[in-house]
Amino acid sequence: MSHRPHRVVVLALDGVYPFELSIPVRIFGTAADPDGTPLYEVVTCSLDGRPVPTSADFAVAVEHGAEAIDTADTLVLPPFVCAPTGPRDWLPDEVAAALGRVRPGARIVSICTASYVLASAGLLDGRRATTHWNDAEHFQRTFPSVVVDAGVLFVDDGEVLTAAGVASGVDLCLHLVRRDHGSAVANRVARLCVVPPWREGGQAQYIERPVPPASTATTSATRQWALGRLDRPISLAELAAHARTSVRTFSRRFREEVGLTPVQWLTRQRVEHARRLLETTDLPVDRVAAEAGFGTAASLRLHMSETLGVSPTAYRNTFRTAA
Repeated sequence: MSHRPHRVVVLALDGVYPFELSIPVRIFGTAADPDGTPLYEVVTCSLDGRPVPTSADFAVAVEHGAEAIDTADTLVLPPFVCAPTGPRDWLPDEVAAALGRVRPGARIVSICTASYVLASAGLLDGRRATTHWNDAEHFQRTFPSVVVDAGVLFVDDGEVLTAAGVASGVDLCLHLVRRDHGSAVANRVARLCVVPPWREGGQAQYIERPVPPASTATTSATRQWALGRLDRPISLAELAAHARTSVRTFSRRFREEVGLTPVQWLTRQRVEHARRLLETTDLPVDRVAAEAGFGTAASLRLHMSETLGVSPTAYRNTFRTAA
């Protein structure tokens, strides 16, 4: 007895980002049974069936209007250019009407900042969700009823799923293939698409954390001094002594200026130094740990796991600069 393929409908809104728009058809469209039978049918629609302008210098022609959503087993919303002045700008009436066509039991997926659409529609209220790390704080302020997790690549909350920035849409679509049909099918899709079947860690490993520039702040000179000796133990008392103040006063001023305790800041700078060494050198992990002031590879692994959600080896495999 044959079964119809799971139907994935992708809703392209004006200003859609082309890369993210193509992710569902590439991932789901590659999934097949061992005999080659497609496991998904992917169709792309717009609100009115007309061509959709993208964020690039071209438009995309689609063959379906919003009525395609009526038959969706999974609806995917890729991100699009939007300059809102308020939450409602993410959900104009015609978009709200399109979401209202989703059948009970169908899955709804957002990629990157398309999570704003789902949140504006109330679909993320009380749920855990994610979005691009660069927008996470604004997203949380705008939608306080959503439990925002900015550190992960995607969140699976049953029938509502959210992916973080850009390529994490690939991770989420592969996750859905794995959830629907098992690891063997998902791994084959990943191989055919030449992407990893599962990425270790989360968004934390991609967030830029530049060292604060030197300033006239009272702890700035001490911070610069500490950055020059990350390979050595540095106690809070030594930091305060360099700043020529008491430990209590130094700790208070440091937190006021940096937003972290001295110990938190020092650990973060050690992790950042380790990241740079892993990206730009072939030093063994234990040597990287020593150079960054962690002492042992085990300590480095612990701190990188806590801070970035990924091991030193996995981080190097992802980010090592080609020679």
